[in-house]
Formats: sequence, C-alpha cells, structure tokens
Amino acid sequence: MLKIKSHLVLLLFLIVFLQHIMAKSVDKDSLFFDFIPEQLTLKIGDSAKVKVSLQNSNGEIVKDLFSIYGQHRSISVNPRISDSTGIALVKVKAFKSGSIKLNTRTLTGKGEDPVKGEMPIEIPYPELKTIEFVNPPLTIYQGTSVYIKTIVLDKANIKRKDVKVDLISKEPRVAHFDAHGQLIAKLKGRIKIEANIEGISNSLDIRIIANPVRGMSLSSDKEEIRTGDVISFIAVPLSRSGKPVDEIPIKFSWYGEADYEIGLPANGQITKNGNFVAETPGIYTISASTGGYTASKSIRVIPRNVSSKLELVGHGLVSSVNTSDLWVWPGIGKHSGKDFAVTGTWGANGDAYFWDVSDPTNITPIDTITVDARTVNDVKVSEDGQVCIITREGASNRKNGIVILDVKNPYDVKILSEYNNDLTGGVHNIFIYKNHVFAVNNSRKFDIIDISDPVNPYHVSSFELKTPGHSIHDVWVVDGIAYSSNWSDGIHAIDIGGLPYSERNMPIIQSNPLLQIAGRGSLKTPVSIFNKKDLTGRNHAAFPFLSQSTGNFYVIGGDEWFPFGDSDSDAPNPRGGFHFIDMQNINSPHEVAIYQVPEAGSHNMWVQGDTLFTAYYQGGLRVVDISGELLGDLYKQGREIAFFHGRSSKGFIPNAPLAWGPQPYKGLIYFSDMNSGLYAVRFEDKE
Repeated sequence: MLKIKSHLVLLLFLIVFLQHIMAKSVDKDSLFFDFIPEQLTLKIGDSAKVKVSLQNSNGEIVKDLFSIYGQHRSISVNPRISDSTGIALVKVKAFKSGSIKLNTRTLTGKGEDPVKGEMPIEIPYPELKTIEFVNPPLTIYQGTSVYIKTIVLDKANIKRKDVKVDLISKEPRVAHFDAHGQLIAKLKGRIKIEANIEGISNSLDIRIIANPVRGMSLSSDKEEIRTGDVISFIAVPLSRSGKPVDEIPIKFSWYGEADYEIGLPANGQITKNGNFVAETPGIYTISASTGGYTASKSIRVIPRNVSSKLELVGHGLVSSVNTSDLWVWPGIGKHSGKDFAVTGTWGANGDAYFWDVSDPTNITPIDTITVDARTVNDVKVSEDGQVCIITREGASNRKNGIVILDVKNPYDVKILSEYNNDLTGGVHNIFIYKNHVFAVNNSRKFDIIDISDPVNPYHVSSFELKTPGHSIHDVWVVDGIAYSSNWSDGIHAIDIGGLPYSERNMPIIQSNPLLQIAGRGSLKTPVSIFNKKDLTGRNHAAFPFLSQSTGNFYVIGGDEWFPFGDSDSDAPNPRGGFHFIDMQNINSPHEVAIYQVPEAGSHNMWVQGDTLFTAYYQGGLRVVDISGELLGDLYKQGREIAFFHGRSSKGFIPNAPLAWGPQPYKGLIYFSDMNSGLYAVRFEDKE
C-alpha cells in the first residue's frame, strides 16, 4: 500500500468538507434522544430491552451513530455503539443497586458538540441478610483498644457499604465502644458484644485479661531525616522484669514543631506499624503507648532539597491540530547515529508526524502519514527501529484498528499494511512486545496481533474482563506480563508467559512477585494473575516500578482526570493522581503513596530509574523523585524535582499548556503537548 499522495489528501479534504456542510444542515440543538420506555425499575440480575432513537424536532429519525453507556459496575449495556440507522435496541442488565442513568451521546468530529440523552433506572436495594465479624479478637488486654470490623451482606450476596452497623457492649463497665467502632477495654472479665442493623444481629464473646505491660521502649536507627524519607520506629512493650511482651497492640502518635515561624505547619504521617514520614521540616516527637505506658523519641526533619529547573532545548510546533502521544527512537542502517520522533493527532485528520530530533535544538518535521481516521491516539516504534504502529479511531468507513508503517527510513515512511479485523470501534492504545502488538479494542479488551511479518499481520488471541460494564484504557507489557488499566476495575496483571526460569532471569524474577507466580499464560492464552480495583473509577494507566534504591516493587496506577473545559468532567477542578501500590505481598497489595498536583488533570507517565515523569495536562510536565521507601503525599513532601509548561503564542490554543505524555531519552525529556506539539527539555545543571 503506497503512501497517500497529494491528490488523495485533496480527496479526503473534499469528503471532510462535504460532511461538514451536511452536518451544518442539521441543527444540533433540535436533536434529542427518545427512550422507550421512558424509565425502568430493575432488580439485581434482571434484564430489559430499551429502544433508543435519535430524533429531530419533527419526530423524524436522524441516521447517525451514537454511543450508549451506563454507570460502571451498576449496569451493562449491549450494544455500546449504535449502527447508522439512528435506532438502537439496547439490552440493559442490572448488577448494583441505586438511582442511575442510561446515557447516550452522538459521536462527533472535532469542534462539534455532542447531543446527549439520559433515561433514569431504579435498582432497589435487596433486603439485608447477615452481619459477619471480620477476624475478631477473642482475647484482648486490659487498658488497650481494638477496632471491631463487620461486613453486611444482602440477599444478593453483595457487601453493603451504605449501611451503618450498631455495635453494643452488654457489659459497658468492663468495655465500651466509642463512636467509631473501637472497643475500649477497661477491666478484666468476659463480655458479649452485639452487632445490629435492621432487625439482623450477631454476637461475639470476648475475654479481657490482665495486661502484663509495665513499661515501653521506643527506638529508631536515625536522628535526622529529609522530608519524604520514611523512618521506622521500633516500640517494645516491657514486662515488670523488663522482658519484651509479644502481641500487645500499640498506638503510635506524633507531635511536631515546624521550622517556619509563619506559613506551613508541621505535618506528617505515621502508620500502625510505626513508619513515619514528614511533609515539612522541623522537630517531631513520636510516641508509642499501650496499657497506660508511653515512650517518646524526637527526630529532626530537614528539607529534601531536590528541586531543580528545566530549560527548553527545542520545540517542534504543531498549531493546526491537537497533538496526541509521542515516541522517540534511534535511527538504524544508514540513519544510525540519528534520532527520530513520531507524534499523533487528536480529533483531527488522521495525521502522524515524523521528526528529526538528532539536533534537539532544531526539531525538524520530515514526513507525514495520513490515514482515514479522526484520531491517531497512540504511536509506538518497535525495539529494532524498523516498524511503527499508529492507532485509528473515527474512520469514515468504521475500519479502524492499527496501521503498520516501515520506518527504516524516517524521511520516507511507507504504509506496509493495516489490521482492522473486529476493530471497528477503534483502537485507543497499543504496545509492541516481541513482534506482537497489544491493541486496546473498542475500550472493551485488548487483542494480541502477530506482526512478525508486518505485511501480513494476524490475530493471536484476546483478553477481556468478565465484570459488568467493564472497560479498558491502556496496556503496558514488560517481562511477559501485560499491565492493563481498566478504569473502575483497576489494574490487572495478565500473564502472557512470564520469564522462563534461568540463571540470567532469576534476579528479575526474584525482584517482581508477579513473575514468581507467572508462567501459566502465553501469548495465545493470556491469564489474569492479579488485580487491584480502583475506587475512583479513573484508572487510566499502569506502570511497573522496581525501586533502584530499596528493591521494593510497585505498580503505579495513573488516573485520568481531564482539565477545565471538558463538559463530561465530574468536577470543575480536576485532581488526578498517580497511586503507588506496594506489591511485596501480592495477596495483600495496598496503596502506600500518591503524587497529585492540585487542581490539575493527570494523564500519562514514564519511570526511569527512581524518577517519575508525568504529564499533567494544564499542569505541564512534572518530574518527581521516587527514591527510597514511599509513604504518603509525595507532592507535599517536596519530592517534585522540576516542572515545565509548554507554551506557544502560535499554538492550537495559544499559550495554553496541555501536556499529554513524556519520554526520557538520551539525557533529555521529550513530551507532547496537545496545544503546541513536541518539546525537548533538560535540567539546567546537566549537560
């Protein structure tokens, strides 16, 4: 297939122009969605059919495509995209109780406002069934306190978090509950506690015994730390004879005096295990107590002092359209020694731009590939530098999918082939791994496509979740594991073969707990081996991170929270973040830290060494120190090294930073900006 020439570009322009003229003939303000029935009431597990049509003010059907969607994990809808008749018969199935909506939205081109519709659906809560105690203590010590946890199940076997359980001690003189479910033991004896809600109850017998503690010691291995450093305090309850007493609950607390006379107060965080981190410099006193005995220790916290500045090296301006993702790679063959980049376009004309960045002070456009698409969202280049893959969304004939390009000569890029089988809904993101493309298909699944022969790609397998209303945004593949990002379903680790056990691979396997249980899956039979749900519903990206300074393994989950001006935003001031999931115990993964820029929408990321590079839309490029043990709010701890706002008076929207994605490369940081193209920056104090 030959590269599109100028006469074909002209033809496409004429098609787009005619579509624009035709679109103008229809007054978007006069269109609306009609739902039959107008509302629904469903029980959990029940299904119903809804007829949805797009109509004008005269009640006539408008033949246009539209999407159908509902609140994630509450209902599923099929189909998700209508055909071009303007009518869709939608099957709706209920999975979770509440007052929700079935939503519709027209699929529009750049600069067009969509027509939206909604239909109310009521899914009543089932009756409650049981109350269960969660790992309750049967024996506690006098003078201590413990939290009594419960779960409530309804008759659909769903855990109910919307209800409040009343906890009562039948012997309040011996032990009583505070307002937060904490049982405070005052005297020795036996007590019965009850959990009650809506006529359902459960009870538990607990024995309170004498507390052997008669003293407490507290120690740490450091006297001074920086903001953001984690220090462990070791508390040891002591008996009358001075011997350690095991299995005694300990309460940690802290008090701080900031170095500031005015301004920021002392602020820190301590875990139930005694790990402490401070956000501001000062003197902090940590205390550990149990049974009326307390020990304290003070430490000094000094500023982290990692801040630096980024300077502009070069800029490849794109002013006519919005820029999407980027990829930078070294040239091969006769172009060895040179460096190149590719950027996509969003909501535009299906362009992918190629750049010579050998001299980053003079970023030069060298070629353009145009395909039938509204958006070329993602761009990737194979490790050998021979093949580039670009994604397609919004093709006029709905033949979306991927386009495979020959980039051995980046000055004359050629289209080798296309793959669009079962990809009509569009491919949003991709990853290239061992001559295979992982293509995120219609936000439902990812397909694995063999490109060993790039002229003749073929389908190998697919992976799709089975949860109601599931969706996927991105996939990143490292060492035989695909890390997929699935909005409310969170992060999933998919085994596609792992790493074979060998002396060479053993250090990598030992450093990643996921690799230690991988090997059952393959490229032909992907197998999920781990997942961590996302309560925000905004899991947009996932990146594996092995700390070079500690050896700890994390998976970083990135939100997407679009900035000001997005009509579908839940809030006018987005506050997306990057969540650090500690994976040392894969049976109990937990979030330990977050990096979040106030009032800025988060997007893509990259990790190199112990440094995080993030694109924060209107917050620009952000570079973050993620060395050492991680705990708490990394932004407030002064771990941000530098930031840079891409601005251009000639941009698509002038002087409006909107960073999309970063990539560190050969001592520089490249990033794309939706409003102004491709940038190269570096630290001022580095050559």
